[in-house]
Amino acid sequence: MKKEKITCKEVMKHVCESLGDNLNDEKCIEIRNHLDSCSQCKEYFKSVEITIECYRKYNVEVPEEAHGRLMKMLGLED
Repeated sequence: MKKEKITCKEVMKHVCESLGDNLNDEKCIEIRNHLDSCSQCKEYFKSVEITIECYRKYNVEVPEEAHGRLMKMLGLED
């Protein structure tokens, strides 16, 4: 049985939900492979990295409901 390729939407959702997870798990390997071939997701991932770096640098705390609003805005809610 052939495994379906991961989609851009799955990449974005996983990046948003799984920051800090084991980078060698199966899902992260699929995502790295996808990023190698998808310039849009690569740009998205880079913007997430920059955002996280800024939040860490300036010790910004985000309200809990902000994640839900962001996921809704991006069309990634369950």
